[in-house]
Amino acid sequence: MTALPAGAADGGSLATVTVQAAGSSVADGVSFDGVVEAVRQTNVSAQVSGAIVALNVSAGERVRAGQELLRIDARAAGELAAASAAQARAAQAALSVASADYERQKQLFQKQYISQSALDRAQGQFQAARAQVQALQAQASATHTQSGFFVVTAPYAGVVSAVPVALGDMATPGRPLVSLYDPSALRVTAAIPQSALQGVPDGKSLRLELPGAPVGQGLLEPGPVQILPAADAATHTLQVRLDLPAGVKGVVPGMFARVWLPVAAASSGGSRLYVPASAVVRHAEMTGLYVIGANGRPLLRQIRVGPLDGDRIEVLSGVQKGEKVAIDPQAAARVR
Repeated sequence: MTALPAGAADGGSLATVTVQAAGSSVADGVSFDGVVEAVRQTNVSAQVSGAIVALNVSAGERVRAGQELLRIDARAAGELAAASAAQARAAQAALSVASADYERQKQLFQKQYISQSALDRAQGQFQAARAQVQALQAQASATHTQSGFFVVTAPYAGVVSAVPVALGDMATPGRPLVSLYDPSALRVTAAIPQSALQGVPDGKSLRLELPGAPVGQGLLEPGPVQILPAADAATHTLQVRLDLPAGVKGVVPGMFARVWLPVAAASSGGSRLYVPASAVVRHAEMTGLYVIGANGRPLLRQIRVGPLDGDRIEVLSGVQKGEKVAIDPQAAARVR
């Protein structure tokens, strides 16, 4: 690829390059769209109802395991727990009286001052009081445990991805309150036709590309690859999960990814189109090139790119062989 001057409407010139077909120094292959997801991603919800009185985290914040995320109004639950504890203490006092009375009745029975039925009645009262204490103690323990449900904590260390509630909102059982994920374990999931996977049954030759990640990563060799054993009956595709390798920066769940499968090099026919990676313009979700028009003016055109190959990048669609593109996007934007 050689730089050529192209005239601009304002009399200046831009350094351009002609889109050419060439072979690839990376493994030829076919790509399938995928998405980055977290291995551990949780929508934290409450087990009780109540108004949210404290909201301690926001989206993007890192939290540690057990950290308090939010608090729900627990005044009624606290009063109920106090009442249950008081009932348990009252039952314990009644049990003490019944126990003392039963001991006295046993002594009187041994001296034959009372009948067997009187002793049996005292024993029954003592056993009933003991059962009442056990029941009220269990109830008090349950209400105390339930009072802890009004404080929502992080199940593990991670990053808060969303907080769909606000202070004062009503929390109900099952309603998502905070979403978080573990950034240390990410993977790419893609649906790949079963016919394409026949040549790679173990998935070891698959490669990853992250177009939205920082430039310069190119194709990545994934970690462990899992091909789920069930196929989609409608699309006849298999879900493939590829763990991201350690050290990949700037990747978050939901980002676009590509999974590349190798194919025979002869099938490519040397028809791949390449441009310098520095010529590619990225604005949010748009990827484009400044293509030189017939009047010499650069026009921004949206393209779809493939993997990086050194200092060049493959263009899958959007330009044709022989077209000229500006090497310096900033200079082209000024001319435009």
